[in-house]
Amino acid sequence: MSDQTHAAFFYGTLMAPEVFFTVCYRYSTDNISLLRSLHDFKPAILHGFCRRRIQGVSYPGITPDDDHEVRGMYVTGLTDANMHHLDNFEGDEYERRTVKVRLLSKVGDDEGRGNVEGEEVECEVYVFKHPTQLEDKEWDYHEFRTQKMKKWTREDYGFDDSDHFAPPEVEDEEKKAADDEGEFDVGVYKTNVKLHGGANVAMPS
Repeated sequence: MSDQTHAAFFYGTLMAPEVFFTVCYRYSTDNISLLRSLHDFKPAILHGFCRRRIQGVSYPGITPDDDHEVRGMYVTGLTDANMHHLDNFEGDEYERRTVKVRLLSKVGDDEGRGNVEGEEVECEVYVFKHPTQLEDKEWDYHEFRTQKMKKWTREDYGFDDSDHFAPPEVEDEEKKAADDEGEFDVGVYKTNVKLHGGANVAMPS
């Protein structure tokens, strides 16, 4: 086991800290404040790739495309154990590659207008291996948060400040939308979380 840590660029469900901590610390009994201190989340942009919805599922994929760029989160402090959990989560639909991303000192709108790029850093990213299964449509992060995310996370892994790409007032609206649609399950853990690769993991309830 190496003491070296890793960094990764997340562009889909793992941009949400709630999902990230569920995947990497699903059965952890450590205080969430301690776990949060182990990782930094920073907005970043990956050039030369395009993000699209995958047919029939709630998560996206990226493929190489010189004419596009993908905004996401650069996350540091990942251990070998974290990477093992992430590899299992992504499954065989994805290939882990080393890329370079630019950190964003200022985040613009959804079209990228107003982005201010800063330092270039190296990290890992999961690239989708089956481009014919992608729709010709961008994946919607806010739609995922409001309509799908509660089914993907541990109930006690909730963060008031986790909307990196939205004004703070959106949080209350998202919570109300999730409540209205019955997204909150009973129990400490969510059950039957579907992994990217297609497997189901039964969470304790």
